[in-house]
Amino acid sequence: MINSITVKDVKLKLGVLCKSKRQSYDMSQEDLGEAIGLSRYTIQKFENGKNATLDTVLKIANHFDLLKPLKKGIDKIIEDENNISLY
Repeated sequence: MINSITVKDVKLKLGVLCKSKRQSYDMSQEDLGEAIGLSRYTIQKFENGKNATLDTVLKIANHFDLLKPLKKGIDKIIEDENNISLY
């Protein structure tokens, strides 16, 4: 059986992560929105997997100090692809 991941799956996971981080900081959706220059409605949609624009993802990641691990993950993917041996 093939285990495929969809864009929707990732959007939902990002929303769950955002909500978890926001709640751990005891912030409302409105608090987070104000802190990063987005509306409460945008945060609500994001947490429900409905508005995962790259700009929104990066603003939220930056706010919760997740840019460094995100960049490390991307760097690892690039490094792994550059180290593929044909032999």
